[in-house]
Amino acid sequence: MPEEIDNHTLDELMRALDASDASAVLAAAEEAHYADLASIYENLDDEKRDLLLKTIGPEMATDVIAELPYPLIEEALNHFKPAQLRVLLGNLSDDDRVDVFQVVSEEAQVRFFSLLGPRDKELTRSLLKYEEDTAGGRMTTSIGRITADMTVKQAITVLRRDRDDAETLARIFVVDEQGRLAGKVRLRDLAFSTWDTPVHDIMEPADEFVLASADQEEAARTLSKYDLIVLPVVDEFHHLLGVLTYDDALEILQEESTEDIEKLAAIGGEQSEVSYLNTSVGLHFRRRVSWLIGLAFVSIVTGYVMYRFSHLLEQASVLSLFLPMVVAAGGNSGGQAATMVIRAMALGEINPGNALRIAWKEARTGLFLGLSLGVAIAAFITLILPRLQAHTEAHFDFPHLALAVAAAITLQVLSATVLGALLPLGARAIKLDPAVVSSPSLASTVDISGMLIYFVTAAAILGLR
Repeated sequence: MPEEIDNHTLDELMRALDASDASAVLAAAEEAHYADLASIYENLDDEKRDLLLKTIGPEMATDVIAELPYPLIEEALNHFKPAQLRVLLGNLSDDDRVDVFQVVSEEAQVRFFSLLGPRDKELTRSLLKYEEDTAGGRMTTSIGRITADMTVKQAITVLRRDRDDAETLARIFVVDEQGRLAGKVRLRDLAFSTWDTPVHDIMEPADEFVLASADQEEAARTLSKYDLIVLPVVDEFHHLLGVLTYDDALEILQEESTEDIEKLAAIGGEQSEVSYLNTSVGLHFRRRVSWLIGLAFVSIVTGYVMYRFSHLLEQASVLSLFLPMVVAAGGNSGGQAATMVIRAMALGEINPGNALRIAWKEARTGLFLGLSLGVAIAAFITLILPRLQAHTEAHFDFPHLALAVAAAITLQVLSATVLGALLPLGARAIKLDPAVVSSPSLASTVDISGMLIYFVTAAAILGLR
């Protein structure tokens, strides 16, 4: 039922925008969720975007701006006059405001910064010193904060005063006199304790925290691993700076997953925040073309290997029947291993120091997989291929051909599986993104190795020269 109501409201909003009916736009916008308004805004033309934002005003637009894809934020803010911008920027939570300043142009940064109040200026300046992809760059400072020497009554008084500014009061953090993280307490523990109970008697240790300089993905994984609602962010001296909330973690993990998926598909450049249909053809082209050209030239090596061993195909043309299968089997098995290892690395289960254990595990797995494929294809060559009116050259028979292909595919799967597992670890060890190295590099490498293994093995077993 709520979804039907939302769809009806959004349809009403679109009809009002088409009719340029400001009063109807406002009525429909007030009924819609701000995330839906942001989604609609992305698909409007400039005239309707202007009508929507000016109609809802800076107060309602605050949450909408925070949900917009980064490339659209500056353009959206330019629809408002300075007095309206002052209200809108002041209403943004500190982490959303910093996100805005990180993605707009330098000229816009200066203009927007001049519209902030003294407190917001100081806070924004302090947060901007952290890189965008760090815990400090994503944290919010709007938190419930009390000191260990307070009583419950004093703590409740402080929280009541700060309740409108705090992002969440589900977890309240306790600091010492120097502002260092000392513990945490739940609001319900304060509510059900007597007024004179010291906070330090009911607080719990805050064992899970992250440095402000830590990578955002590491922070999100920590929050997810320990099932936290909020994760404290501290500096190197353990001073409490802010928190990372669960919705921040979801957004970070979505961004990182999208980035990994794109890199696995050999798509380069900055990740686009704009939806697929609203991303220009030019941007799609720029992000894909360099990898495609590079991999095309790498594939020339594959062609050279085939050219170099073409005399074997002339002596035994039946070998060409199984070459694509051997090469593809290596790509498939290597891709499986790489995917498993990248996933384990993303979850913090393994690191480059585990390389030998991983190589040994994948070598055994690859051997079993290769033998299984080898037995299957050997049975096909020995029992079924002769019935398909195929023929071999006079100097070898089907059992020998079966042995050659089975041995080649076993070696190919074994080597590709180990390589697929070790490539991501090697990339991480030299500070490269494992997703970039694993898919495009692995595909090209196993193509070349597969052909070499196949031709060398076949020549040795079948006595070809």
